[in-house]
Amino acid sequence: MPREKFNILRSPFVPLPVDNVDTDQIIPARFLKATTREGFGDNLFRDWRYLPDGSPNPGFVLNKPEYGGKILVAGKNFGSGSSREHAAWAIYDYGFRVVVSSFFADIFRNNALNNGLLPVQVTPDFLEKIFAASEQDPHTELEVDLPAQTITLLSTGDQESFDINPYKKECLLNGYDDIDYLLSIKEKIIAFEQQRNQ
Repeated sequence: MPREKFNILRSPFVPLPVDNVDTDQIIPARFLKATTREGFGDNLFRDWRYLPDGSPNPGFVLNKPEYGGKILVAGKNFGSGSSREHAAWAIYDYGFRVVVSSFFADIFRNNALNNGLLPVQVTPDFLEKIFAASEQDPHTELEVDLPAQTITLLSTGDQESFDINPYKKECLLNGYDDIDYLLSIKEKIIAFEQQRNQ
């Protein structure tokens, strides 16, 4: 499945002010049987989104019509627990392109970057400002500028910088996975091999 190129994203966001969200809460283990990435978004946060009878839980943020957008803003220590790549698949398949938190589990961060999902780590103070802004106006927007590596709360102008691995940044900007990147430098690889064999 082709990846979207990521440059600057301006979008409303979905606030999930819950700390220590683990990968089993993101995508429960009983939904891991599929081998392709499509369809996992249907079961994103399944046990929170739906009541035991299968009906939508009206108290969960993804079921509240006032919230939407391509950015998920979560509490600290997002993506802890088992190393399932399906967690990143589910978030991406649902339609999110950015996850914001004050701390990410390392394995989740890597899985996200490998699957076209941008994890943006901010300070706890900035995270609280984002949550406060969403309480005042559910439609408030964030701007995530990947080239500049900044995130801006547009309602207040508050801004922070974020870190990203330079190689993963290039892949996101171009919509590459690892194979696409290698194909993009195929001519350089061939030239290097020819020079080395002379």
